Amino acid sequence: MADIITRRLSVQRLTGEPFDSATEAMRWFGPVQSQDYAAGKWALGMRVRGATDAGMDELFDSGAILRTHVMRPTWHFVLPADIRWIQELTSPRVMSSLAGRHRQLELDPLTIGSAVELFGEALSGGHFMTRPELGEVLSAAGISAEAQRLPHLIASAEHANVITSGPRRGKQFTYALLDERAKGAKRLDPEQSLVELTLRYFRSRGPAQLKDFGWWSGLTQKQIREGIHLAGSALQRETIDGSDYWFGATERGGGNGLVAHLLPNFDEFTVAYRDRTALLDPTISFDPTLFAYYRDSTPMGGMLSNVVTIGGRVRGAWSRTLTPKVVQVEIRALSPFRPREEGAIGRATGALGTFLERQARFTIAR
Repeated sequence: MADIITRRLSVQRLTGEPFDSATEAMRWFGPVQSQDYAAGKWALGMRVRGATDAGMDELFDSGAILRTHVMRPTWHFVLPADIRWIQELTSPRVMSSLAGRHRQLELDPLTIGSAVELFGEALSGGHFMTRPELGEVLSAAGISAEAQRLPHLIASAEHANVITSGPRRGKQFTYALLDERAKGAKRLDPEQSLVELTLRYFRSRGPAQLKDFGWWSGLTQKQIREGIHLAGSALQRETIDGSDYWFGATERGGGNGLVAHLLPNFDEFTVAYRDRTALLDPTISFDPTLFAYYRDSTPMGGMLSNVVTIGGRVRGAWSRTLTPKVVQVEIRALSPFRPREEGAIGRATGALGTFLERQARFTIAR
């Protein structure tokens, strides 16, 4: 398992040479989860040379990086060039999975189609609108936007490739017409889309199992096996501890030395895998109650929240407090850190401070 973690750290660019830009990182990764917008920015930023939080905001507001519901589905950062073919590949299964919920909300195909058309008309011509404003568009047309109907109708329009993210308006997010926001969006045939997503995943997140890709992408096992077949020699298979793992045919070398990371909520190093066993240090007891997303029903889900890793293994949880000049990081450890490990955590905290353009300090709860 240690070898799996070392290789994942490398292909995810958490060790070795970082990317030169956030868009280069996105071309490597494909969709990057951004359910938590601030966390999504740090997830990319920690892998990009010289990235800052403010710079990430500028890329998002300019439309160089979009944010939309895709795949599982949840919010992901997506490049404009990729958004159309990824949605066309994955959205049919998403919409099928939501059919029962739509019936509960009394959202029949006619209502959904009407809402999508209304959103497209309202946003055309370079208009940007917030979620409440889109709700007003529906209400004016006699379509109820109460409770969960509005977010489901907006997501349906995203999956139909009609709307996507616009620039922020203060602290509010807006929506835009996809045809205007992603003018360079590529169209791929189904086989091309399938092999492209398959390659992106296993090259950037491998070694990984087929069930990991299924969890991440929302694709069926039949689609996944077809994607593996179509990828041919571009992917390799290896049996590790009795399970089959797939990875890019050309892996890159990683950096050496003790390395720590302050991984944000839903970082791809944690969220991209159904099987998260490799993230655990077998010599240290895992206490799920330390982590923000702990639930009694899914205790391992805590690893999807802010986690401290040493050498790629989860060693604690972290939270931050921001002031105009300082980011204060508080760490709750699963077990005591050695002095060298504290030094590595100090470097990781410094990297977060550089990204946020603030002085960085950390404390470890005793």
